[in-house]
Amino acid sequence: MTVAQNLLSDLEDALSSVGTERRAIVLGRVADLFVSGAAQFSNEQVALFDDIMSRLIAEIDTSIRATFGRRFAGQPSIPPRTMRRLALDDAVEVAGPILLHAVQLDDETLVEGARTKSQDHLFAISGRQRLSPAVTDILVERGDRRVALGTAGNLGAEFSEFGYSTLVTRSRDDDALAISVWVRPEIPRQHLLRLFAEASETVRVQFGTTDRAKSKLIRILIARASDELQAQVRERSPRYEAARSHVQLLHDSGGLSEAWLREYAATGKFDELTTALSVMCELPIGLVERAIVDTHSEQIIVLAKAIGLSWETTKTILLIQAGMKGSSTHALEQCLADFTKLKPETAKKVLQFYRLRDRATASFGY
Repeated sequence: MTVAQNLLSDLEDALSSVGTERRAIVLGRVADLFVSGAAQFSNEQVALFDDIMSRLIAEIDTSIRATFGRRFAGQPSIPPRTMRRLALDDAVEVAGPILLHAVQLDDETLVEGARTKSQDHLFAISGRQRLSPAVTDILVERGDRRVALGTAGNLGAEFSEFGYSTLVTRSRDDDALAISVWVRPEIPRQHLLRLFAEASETVRVQFGTTDRAKSKLIRILIARASDELQAQVRERSPRYEAARSHVQLLHDSGGLSEAWLREYAATGKFDELTTALSVMCELPIGLVERAIVDTHSEQIIVLAKAIGLSWETTKTILLIQAGMKGSSTHALEQCLADFTKLKPETAKKVLQFYRLRDRATASFGY
């Protein structure tokens, strides 16, 4: 009782005094007393300490508040009003340690701080051990690049659909952020797919080095999405339907041959060419179409070699590909070298792999 009476007497003097030094001394004594007995105090006693400390903190200099902020940040128990006052202090040197380390800080206070305080405050919040979607929604929308990176890289952070979508959108122009989002283990597939689809080729390579299994999954999803889009386009094309019927009739009558392939390629009949290659290689037409419009020639060479096409026919197909991607035919010499070097047995094994992969993709649970 003597300690409490003396403390209350000092408190009255401190609150009526104009000097800050006396207030700081009293606050230190109150804080010492609270820390030493916090585990034994009743709720009523904690509320008394809270009232005393929150009133004193409002009346001391920033440097002294910062000292108490650092001190309380590591405590397992902090009076709620005092903690909130420190956490929402405009000076980040006061609020930062509380925002970063105080595990008792509630979402209401964190949300208010994230909405109203400086980017330095937001960065401190982004490093907390746990972050709820209510908080991360604000951090990824309002925060600067440093805050976004900190939040995305925090494995204790949880995100809403809005949060994931915002991170992916911001990743378009930020390779480092894209990588941080990519490596999160729990990101929903639809956001992962969009992240991969919108990334540059350089970033996709980095995706593969950070998580090869996830990169493989996304490539499967991208291929399936591409197949669906291609199928929709084909379904609306009378030209494709006519080409498909023509090729199917030739195939059913036993007349589909390399000569037809070469004619289709030479006359620029894309639908007939892709449909015929699809039938002759026993591959989905979507895969063949992507091979034709791809920027690389390896797959065309493999398909041609596997079904026994001559170099002349293969070259004619490659010339169509070259025209589509806007490149010259200068690389044909290298293509000839690759075509000559590739053994038919090897090409057939690769073709079989394409078929097996397509079947696996078709039965993939996504």
